[in-house]
Amino acid sequence: MKHFVMGGFVAAAAIAAATNPVQGQGYNPFQIGASAGVAISTGDFGNQADLGYNVTFAVGYKPQFTPIGVRAEAAYNQMGISGGGGNFNIPAFTGNLIFGLPIAMASPYVIGGAGLYRTNVDLQGLGSSGENHFGFNIGGGLKIPFSSSFETFVEARYHRVTVDQGNISFVPITVGIMF
Repeated sequence: MKHFVMGGFVAAAAIAAATNPVQGQGYNPFQIGASAGVAISTGDFGNQADLGYNVTFAVGYKPQFTPIGVRAEAAYNQMGISGGGGNFNIPAFTGNLIFGLPIAMASPYVIGGAGLYRTNVDLQGLGSSGENHFGFNIGGGLKIPFSSSFETFVEARYHRVTVDQGNISFVPITVGIMF
């Protein structure tokens, strides 16, 4: 019995040693992905805008043995004007830092960054106007890896853009994939 247990430990150690380099060689730190979901206006902007949607395209870089990564995003947010008659659309280009907590299968993370937001108002029959402003975002998510090269995530982030008339703030809640 003693030889059987010792043989099992030796076999397990040999398998672990053989698979570790293979996993390291197959790791790609670069990612590309997309997400979509709802956009909820908040604060004073919440009185002017209805529920909307968000679509985001992202590229990222995360070294294998660190909890910190970076992600650049191009996003489009659209919300209707309360009472009808047009919509608000906010394209955004942001750079973000991600701090992940590798816990079991599902890994929570914190994300935040800053970038350029274009705040547009489209009024039916009256045309549109827009301005570029800087803003920031902060939030968190939960990623679920399906393999070493594919993962899905659920994420919520608070975005705030300072404009001449005050602030525009909204929270997209999205579901996405990264390859």
